[in-house]
Amino acid sequence: MFSYLKKYPLSLTIIAIVIYLSFFKPPHTDLDKIPNMDKLVHICMYLGISGMLWLEYLLKHRNKFNAKRIFFGAILAPILFSGCIELLQEYCTTYRGGDWLDFAANSFGVILASLIGYFILRPKLIQK
Repeated sequence: MFSYLKKYPLSLTIIAIVIYLSFFKPPHTDLDKIPNMDKLVHICMYLGISGMLWLEYLLKHRNKFNAKRIFFGAILAPILFSGCIELLQEYCTTYRGGDWLDFAANSFGVILASLIGYFILRPKLIQK
């Protein structure tokens, strides 16, 4: 457990921030009038989680790239985490609701981060 704190401190910080943002009661602002603004926020949050997981993994494992590990840790885990958050919002809060489109936006953010991680960061950070 503590090894994850040492290896992935920024990722865990971003995850904690996303958990907070997912459950606090947001104030109403003029941004609410922009169509699908919340979907853009969801994409950015999960792009941040997955992107930071990719970056910290690649920086800590410069000599080897384990595709299976990165798939489970930086792709599948954030998508499953996102689904759990949506279910908790639906069934455990009275002021938030789970939404399939939010889940899709979260998953898109993870996929976007993974494309960036694999095709841009990995070639630059992994030693051959």
